Amino acid sequence: MASRRQVRYSPLPVDETDDDYHDPRFEYRPGAFDKVPWKSITLALFLLFLGSLLLFLSFFILTGHMGGEKSQGYGLLALGILAFLPGFYETRIAYYSWRGAKGYRFASIPSY
Repeated sequence: MASRRQVRYSPLPVDETDDDYHDPRFEYRPGAFDKVPWKSITLALFLLFLGSLLLFLSFFILTGHMGGEKSQGYGLLALGILAFLPGFYETRIAYYSWRGAKGYRFASIPSY
């Protein structure tokens, strides 16, 4: 059986102390959670409406109710999905935050 080493460990001397250092990025401010990011919500609503418009246009083209080629309909469909999904996601977070639903805060929306 191996014997236990007889080494005494001691802490290293402290050269610098971080006691007086303050970084405002990591400061907790409860008021920051209640700030409404109006620019982000406006962008989300714009993306939602633009995506809805592009989706409707693509469906009208693909079903033949509106003139155009099928390739135009597929292009509008792809652009509509790319605009609709983030707009819907951010608008949903903003709506639930406004209603006060548990787990949703305006701080979840990035502000621009």
